[in-house]
Amino acid sequence: MKRIFVSVTNDMTNDQRVNRICNSLCDMGFDVVVLCRRLKSSAELDRRKYKVKRFRLLINKGFLFYACFNMRLFFYLLFHSCDALLANDLDTLLGNALISKLKGKKLYYDTHELFTEVPELLDSPFKKKVWLWIERKCIRRPVATYTVCDSIARYYNEKYGLDMKVVRNLPTSKEMQPYGSRENILLYQGALNMGRGIELLIEMMKHFPDYKLYVAGKGYMDTTLKRITADLNLQDRVVFTGNLRFDELHALTSRAKIGFSVEQGESLNYKYALPNKIFDYIQAGTPVVCSDFPEMRAVVEKYSVGQVFAAHDAESLAELVKPMLANADKLSEYHKNCVAASKVLNWENEQKILVEIYAEK
Repeated sequence: MKRIFVSVTNDMTNDQRVNRICNSLCDMGFDVVVLCRRLKSSAELDRRKYKVKRFRLLINKGFLFYACFNMRLFFYLLFHSCDALLANDLDTLLGNALISKLKGKKLYYDTHELFTEVPELLDSPFKKKVWLWIERKCIRRPVATYTVCDSIARYYNEKYGLDMKVVRNLPTSKEMQPYGSRENILLYQGALNMGRGIELLIEMMKHFPDYKLYVAGKGYMDTTLKRITADLNLQDRVVFTGNLRFDELHALTSRAKIGFSVEQGESLNYKYALPNKIFDYIQAGTPVVCSDFPEMRAVVEKYSVGQVFAAHDAESLAELVKPMLANADKLSEYHKNCVAASKVLNWENEQKILVEIYAEK
């Protein structure tokens, strides 16, 4: 059985994409070992098909964290045998590329976003130059590369002359709850980071006294968002759940009336984004409100599963959501369209592309 080391900088508590891909690699006959990190707040993982090795690091924040992780990753890979490597995102690519060259191992690269164009780097030109340098030096090393949507694949293919494939963030098929049983819940799921529009969602809740906004996830803006909630005196309407297990997250999504993906800003990373949360909402039968970015808009409009939000303020968002919640027939129609779309937009269909990528190499 071929062993593949899969690297990712989170703690694997709620990384659905890496979990799905690892499960598929196991089904392909790989012995999968995920190398990630352990934080003081990291919950124990549920039982999985693959093995997980979590690194304890001296530095867990900021730019130095990435250097620390890649150094730890490099020395672990140096002294452990494998047949192949899979780097998830640019922040794990350097350590993997060095080992791939040194030991002659096949390297695969899965980029979940346009890493060098994330909002956090827009005002940090030095850090951006470092990441761009790493990208230029390492991105041609993998035998195969793939990403989450056509726009990002096209960007990398044109910039570096790659043949990057697309493996979308589609969930596994799940049973859906009838829409009539939904509660007065509005939902955001995902990282609590800059540019995700979570501040707008919190402020929007001033207009919905009979609803609760559930914010499911964690991130470096956790404290800031809770402070905004307190300043607006909305603690009774905004619920921060932290990271949830996959089954818990789906159960919560199945209770919500609308799911939101309202990324904001000029970042190319968000402009080209196709977040997994949109497909999670669809798989749960939950109507979607998404930003007016091309990849998200294309999915929501093609399958008619919700509304597109083109403005950038909480008042406009509230004005979009109010008539949606007031029109039970329209929400029920969106739900039915989600049911139909879920039969196409699922991992059982999408993983065929992944199987081809690994079979070719």
